[in-house]
Amino acid sequence: MLVAGANLEEINNLKKQLSSEFEMKDLGAAKQILGMRISRDKQRGTLQLSQAEYIHKVLQRFNMSDAKPVRTPLASHFKLSKEQCPETDEEKDFMARVPYASAIGSLMYAMVCTRPDISHAVGVVSRYMSNPGKQHWEAVKWILRYLRGTTEKCLTFRKDELKLEGYVDSDFAGEVDHRRSTTGYVFTLGSTAISWVSQLQKIVTISTTEAKYVAVTEASKELIWLQGLLAELGFEQEMNVLHSDSQSAIHLAKNSAFHSRTKHIDLRYHFIRSLIEDGVLKLVKIAGSKNPADMLTKPVTTEKLELCATSVGLQG
Repeated sequence: MLVAGANLEEINNLKKQLSSEFEMKDLGAAKQILGMRISRDKQRGTLQLSQAEYIHKVLQRFNMSDAKPVRTPLASHFKLSKEQCPETDEEKDFMARVPYASAIGSLMYAMVCTRPDISHAVGVVSRYMSNPGKQHWEAVKWILRYLRGTTEKCLTFRKDELKLEGYVDSDFAGEVDHRRSTTGYVFTLGSTAISWVSQLQKIVTISTTEAKYVAVTEASKELIWLQGLLAELGFEQEMNVLHSDSQSAIHLAKNSAFHSRTKHIDLRYHFIRSLIEDGVLKLVKIAGSKNPADMLTKPVTTEKLELCATSVGLQG
């Protein structure tokens, strides 16, 4: 159990009240919880969240502790699809002995807590949990090999201005089976990631502009929720900025006039327009080469991955 607050006296009073009702032991300043190591450096004003110990256990569990490290979570040569699912009895027997679902679950926990850099890769391999094939399992092992070489990476929080910013991106029809696009967004507070998502869009879009427009709308919903959470904690935000690398999607969001090319877009995705008109958020263009959400939508080069990870506070 973690207790956090701005007033030490109130924290102590709460602990006394809890101690009167339950058997409790005060372990002092938080150092580890739910597999996450919490490291503070008060002189430098930093706090780090790491899952190095958890990742080591995962690698041991799946016999990958001595595997050769790789530099990206998912290489571009992996073209995964349902066609690679097992067909012969021999293939089915082989995959029945593979702990595929268990490995995916272990990877998901690391992804959700401290590792936004593996979000896209984990999202891809998790699509085939119901009937995985050998190629899918090879991709899972590739992710484990990436973690083998980046075990010490951690989220580093600093005493910066608590300004909420978002970055959103989308590929176009990258999924092979149904040609759906992938939405990726990451929100930072004080330049460090606090929320990130990489997921397939619910509809099939017919242009890059539409795919990125849908992604922008989905990201704006998360921004509204984060604004509300920060307000409850006493950190009121001014107009927040959401960055997109698509000028056409930004223009579509700011233009309230419907025309023939956008009639087919579901009305719920025009939610972003009302937010912009009401001054809730500002949609700003960012260069694609500097957009950290790029790593959440597709396999990227080692250099781009490092740039994306560093820009959201993932270091090590």
